[in-house]
Amino acid sequence: MSLSPPPGAQRDPFSPAGVPFRPVSGSLITVRLIVTALTLAPALIAGVVLAALVSPWFWIVPGVVLALMAWLLWLIPRQVRAIGYAESDDDLVIRRGIMFKSMSVVPYGRMQFVDVHQGPLDRHFGISRVQLHTAAATTDATLPGLPADESSRLRDRLTARGEARLAGL
Repeated sequence: MSLSPPPGAQRDPFSPAGVPFRPVSGSLITVRLIVTALTLAPALIAGVVLAALVSPWFWIVPGVVLALMAWLLWLIPRQVRAIGYAESDDDLVIRRGIMFKSMSVVPYGRMQFVDVHQGPLDRHFGISRVQLHTAAATTDATLPGLPADESSRLRDRLTARGEARLAGL
């Protein structure tokens, strides 16, 4: 039995056949929600203070901020779950997005170096971000929210595969 679509049927370009995508860590959701709360908290506090001291019309500000927080509380988990990556024999494929989807395919032979970044919140939650640099700045790719041990493994593997591909040039 063949799993290929019938002739003339549309294929999803973001789900190539035979390419198993791996998700990023769910801790990225928590980190992004904390950053969002810390970013919006000053506006919320300022709006409440202005409403209490100046005019009740300023209650609009906390209302808008709370609506934005509620929307982001719904959106961020969906965005994080949409991020995935796959390693093939010749390249690394990264996909992301819900409404506006994107897929980056980075050939191992084009990679110049691989960075691993980890901020204080990332370190606390045991995640990091892997960034791939290529000769063309527009083809750099970033993979956020990887568990720290997976990012180290991926960095070493990508570096080894990149060196092997460059040796053949």
